[in-house]
Amino acid sequence: MTGWEMVAVAAAGFFAGGINAVVGSGTLVTFPVLLTVGLPPVTATISNSLGLVPGNAAGSLGYRRELGGQGRLLVRLLPASALGAVTGAFLLLTLPAAAFETIVPLLVGLAVVLVIVQPWVQRALARRRAAAGVVEPDQLRLSRGRLAALLAAAYGTGSYGGYFAASQGVLQIGIFGMLLPESLQRLNAMKNVLSLTVNAVAALAYVVVAGDRIDWAAAGLVAAGSLVGGYVGASAGRRLHPVLLRSAIVVLGIVAIVVLLT
Repeated sequence: MTGWEMVAVAAAGFFAGGINAVVGSGTLVTFPVLLTVGLPPVTATISNSLGLVPGNAAGSLGYRRELGGQGRLLVRLLPASALGAVTGAFLLLTLPAAAFETIVPLLVGLAVVLVIVQPWVQRALARRRAAAGVVEPDQLRLSRGRLAALLAAAYGTGSYGGYFAASQGVLQIGIFGMLLPESLQRLNAMKNVLSLTVNAVAALAYVVVAGDRIDWAAAGLVAAGSLVGGYVGASAGRRLHPVLLRSAIVVLGIVAIVVLLT
C-alpha cells in the first residue's frame, strides 16, 4: 500500500469504529476501502473483522452504563453468538471464493436496505414499547419460548457476522428489539457486546486456521483507527445527527456493490 492508501484505511477504521458504536454497519466503510486498495474480497473480510475488534471493545466500554442489569441475559446469549461466529467463519473459509464474491454484493445490498429502513423499524419498536411499557431487565421473566427465540437470534446474527459483518448490529437491534421491551440505547449497548464477541471469536478462528489469508498491515491500520473511532463514537455519538451517518453508510454501501460487481 502507498502512504495515502494507508491513511485511507486507517481513516476508514476510525469512521467504522465510531459508526459501529452508535449505529452499526461500520464494515460498509472499511470493506469498500480495503477492496479499493487491492485486497481480494475474502482477505478484506478477514482483515476487516480482525481490525474492528478494538473498536468494538471501545464502543462496549463506552456504553457500560447502559449495560446495567443486562449481565444475566448476556451470559446466556454470548455462547450462542460465539458459536454462530465460528459457523460463519467456517462458511467463509470453506465455501469457494466465487461463492463469496456472488453472495457478498447481495449481503451488502441487504445491509443497505436495513440501514435505510432502520428509522421506521425504530419508530415501530418505540410504539410497541409505549403500548406495553418498558420493563427493566431485573423485572423481566423470560419464558422458555422467548429465551429460545433470543438464543436463535444470537446464533443467527452471530453466523451472519462471522461470515460478513456488515449491518450485523442493525440486525441485532431489530431482532432483539422485537423480543425485549428495552430502550434503544440499552439495545445498542447489548449489540456492542454481542458484536464484540462475534468479531473477536471469528478473528481468533481466522488467525488460527487462515493466518496466511490475513493482510496484517491492513488489519493493524483498521485496528488503530477503529480503537479511536469506537471511543469517540461512544462518547459523542448521541449528539450526531443519525441522518448524516445513515446517508454516508448508504453511499459507501453502494460504492462497495459497484466495486464488487465491476
